[in-house]
Amino acid sequence: MDIEQKQAEVINHFVKQASTLQVSLLTPLIVEATAHPSLFAFSEILAVPSVAELEGTENSRYLDVLRLFAYGTWTDYKNNAGRLPELIPDQVLKLKQLTVLTFAETNKVLPYDQLMQELDVTNVRELEDFLINECMYAGIVRGKLDQLRRCFEVQFAAGRDLRPGQLGNMLQTLSNWLATSEDLLVSIQEKIKWADTTSELDKQHRKDVEDRVEEVKKSLSLKDDFLEGVLEQKNSNDYGN
Repeated sequence: MDIEQKQAEVINHFVKQASTLQVSLLTPLIVEATAHPSLFAFSEILAVPSVAELEGTENSRYLDVLRLFAYGTWTDYKNNAGRLPELIPDQVLKLKQLTVLTFAETNKVLPYDQLMQELDVTNVRELEDFLINECMYAGIVRGKLDQLRRCFEVQFAAGRDLRPGQLGNMLQTLSNWLATSEDLLVSIQEKIKWADTTSELDKQHRKDVEDRVEEVKKSLSLKDDFLEGVLEQKNSNDYGN
């Protein structure tokens, strides 16, 4: 089972549970969801009406935790740890995995120094073990560890939840890309047309040259026939004398 299918099943499980629970009973479900080893997307859980009702309650900080796991990083947690619940080890691991995804979404080369700082990792060996065992084996990223350049080259990264308002930016980016692609297509078509025209002109020029060569050959052939006739006539006259 691929990661997308497995994650879809896990999301569906938590959405169903959240939809049936009272607001006061959602806290342990949020902890379980954010610690689950196969769950890396949380926007559908955030969209459950009962989950949204946590806003303004005594447990609203668990809604903040869910938002953190949907959009944030380990550094975001450290900067706001004073107003958030303490994370259990499985949540810490998950948030660090999500942190790698955040950087892999926008960068194809991740420097070791940056990753060690963002993940609170103290040495390269520990970082590479984390990338291999907790990220690549989990199927959320694929890439190459480059010890010489001290970087991780990203070949694939699972997508994270879109932040509020981010969809509009993505649509604008896609729209711009589409417009650029259409302009490029027109340019390519014009170049193909120019190449076809040039090819036809080359063919016509080649034909004109070949026809001219044939005319020259015929002319030379006629001259040769004429000269042979003249020589034969001269020889005939010489013998007659």
